[in-house]
Amino acid sequence: MTVFLGLTGSIGMGKSTTAQIFRDHDIPVYDSDATVHQLYSGKAVPLVEAAFPGTAVSGKIDRARLSQQVVGNEAAMKKLEKIVHPLVRAEELAFRQSTIESEALLAVLDIPLLFETGGDSRVDGIIVVTAPPSVQRQRVLERPEMDEEKFEKILARQVPDFEKREKADFIIDTSKGMDSARRRVKEIIRQIEAGWKNGT
Repeated sequence: MTVFLGLTGSIGMGKSTTAQIFRDHDIPVYDSDATVHQLYSGKAVPLVEAAFPGTAVSGKIDRARLSQQVVGNEAAMKKLEKIVHPLVRAEELAFRQSTIESEALLAVLDIPLLFETGGDSRVDGIIVVTAPPSVQRQRVLERPEMDEEKFEKILARQVPDFEKREKADFIIDTSKGMDSARRRVKEIIRQIEAGWKNGT
């Protein structure tokens, strides 16, 4: 039976890097952010453009234009989520099915808003990536098109880091460097192989 672990963490905590470490160990990873990018170049384009006119450019959703319309606007954000979340969920279900059919022991669902969207109820365990607030802030503000105001608005919509850590089965502190993160990922994989939680 495949064990599905949810991988999550607040913005700038190192989730994408951690997901890649699991891939390096041949663990199947579902990337919800990548799925959204694909949808913004495909199925979601006419739906999002209809709801938020002017966001489609050359047949793709321009994320910068979309951000201008939804970030900090709770009603607009919910409107967008009603469009995108069902499409993302369908892709996740397809990933789950193919993973189960492949008889993989472990798979990771990389979902930034795992708790915020109720995704924690759909996984067998939860990995939370974390880092001190100062490290998080520095990482995020180094990103293009990011500023203090946008960062604070994004943080306001996310479950606080300390709450995520309280709900986690596994915690990875990415501020300790890549070698430390790799060792922690190996430990998690070994625990799953040893029959973590299922007594198998």
